[in-house]
Amino acid sequence: MAKKKEITPQALISFYVDYFLEHHKQPQSVYQFAKQFNFDEALFYGNFSSFDQIEKSFFSSLFDQTLHMLEKSEDFKSYDARTQLLSCYFTYFEMLTANRSFVMALLKEDKNKLKSVTKLSELRKQFKQFFDNLAIEKIDLKQEKLIEFQEKAMSEMAWVQFLFTLKFWIEDTSLAFEKTDIFIEKSVNTSFDLMDTTPFKSLIDFGKFMWQEKAAFKL
Repeated sequence: MAKKKEITPQALISFYVDYFLEHHKQPQSVYQFAKQFNFDEALFYGNFSSFDQIEKSFFSSLFDQTLHMLEKSEDFKSYDARTQLLSCYFTYFEMLTANRSFVMALLKEDKNKLKSVTKLSELRKQFKQFFDNLAIEKIDLKQEKLIEFQEKAMSEMAWVQFLFTLKFWIEDTSLAFEKTDIFIEKSVNTSFDLMDTTPFKSLIDFGKFMWQEKAAFKL
C-alpha cells in the first residue's frame, strides 16, 4: 500500500487518539507511529514537533471546533456575554464527553498535576482570548494600567473557573453528566452576578449546590 503523501493535523490527532487508547501510552517513536498509520515520518514534523504537542493541540482543536460551531449560529451572535459563555461551556464539554476516555487518560495519567495542566496551555490561551472578546461591562477605572490589570484579572479568574469545571466533570458520575451542566450554569451565573454587584441570591444557590455535592476544589 502506497504511503500517504499528505496528512492534516486533525488526522494525526485522530491517529494519536486511537493509538493512545489502544496502547495506554505514547508511541515509542515517531517512526513507529508513522509506520503504523502508513505515512512518511517527515509529514509528522510538518505539523507537530512532538507527541506532547499533539496532546496540547487536542484540547485546543476541540475549542476551535466549538467556536466554529457557535459562530455559524446567527442566534449566538445576538446573545449577551453571559449566554455566549454558557454556550461555549456547554458545547465544549459535549465535545470533551464525546472523547472522555482519551481526556481521562491524558489528565489522570500523571501524578504530577502541574504536568496535566501544562497539557491545557494552548487551550488556556484560546479560552482567555475568547473571554476577553466577550462584551462584558467593566468598571470604568479611568486609568489605563488599572483597566489592563482588571481585564487580565478577569480572564485569569475565568480560566480558574474553567479548571474547576473540568475537575468537576472528571469526577462527575451522574447520568449524562447532568450535574456538570448544573455546575456550569450556576458557576457562570454566579460569576456574572458578582460582576454585576448583585451576587447574593446566586452565590447562596451555588453554595447550597456545592455543599450537597461536597466537591473538593483542588487543582
